[in-house]
Amino acid sequence: MRLRETVMNLTGILSAVLLFALLPLPATAAEIVCINCHESMPGRLGEPVKLWQDSIHAENGIACNACHGGDPKDAANAMSPARGFLGAPQETSIPAFCGRCHVGVMHDYLASAHGKMLGRGGPTCVTCHSNHQVFKASLDLINEKSCGRCHSFERARLLRAAMQETEGMIVAMDQRLSAYNGKGMDTEGLEKRLFAVRNRFHTLFHNVDVEMVKKESAAIQGDLKKIQDQLTALDQERRKRKLAGAGGISAMLLLALFAHLLRKTYD
Repeated sequence: MRLRETVMNLTGILSAVLLFALLPLPATAAEIVCINCHESMPGRLGEPVKLWQDSIHAENGIACNACHGGDPKDAANAMSPARGFLGAPQETSIPAFCGRCHVGVMHDYLASAHGKMLGRGGPTCVTCHSNHQVFKASLDLINEKSCGRCHSFERARLLRAAMQETEGMIVAMDQRLSAYNGKGMDTEGLEKRLFAVRNRFHTLFHNVDVEMVKKESAAIQGDLKKIQDQLTALDQERRKRKLAGAGGISAMLLLALFAHLLRKTYD
């Protein structure tokens, strides 16, 4: 019976491995015909590739076909609607276009004062994040040059100030967790908690109610301090283990020295 179960388990594992091996791998930048074709083109036809190369999308392996659709490995059908090619969206369709991946962000935007002005001169996703050189969501996007294109920077300045300390805490904790990972410590639970808090923080980016942003940012800091307390506890535990380890080694060395001296005495 056990032999039969073992054989069945091995068969299942081998089947899964075989299935995984047969699945098509995602296209790399070198394999994407859109990039190979457009990167050598002059002017506006080649510019999107150059801009994309410095984007958060390129950093995360997200290429042309992830947004525009089409077949990234077949030049003849790269722009075929039958292969899912979508092209560039109209202005009013941009939030839904980006929202295929960024669902929560799309809802935050549409509920905001900016989103309510969609199609009436208000900004879209690409106004702040750009289209091909996509910028990572951060407080750097809230600046006088960008916001001043449409209105006074005064309210945006207050919103940024209300979130500045919170973002600094998130960045610092992320760095600490990365350092712990590098030392082989289990931080998966804390990473998930920080991920959830960061997502909650990012919902404030499209809110223009200064008092609400201040209040929510303070509440988020409260959650971050709880994670910080756990990180401090990890630090203390690590120090205790180091001291215990050092104490154990010292005790072993002393015992070895004592045994050596004792043997010499008898000799």
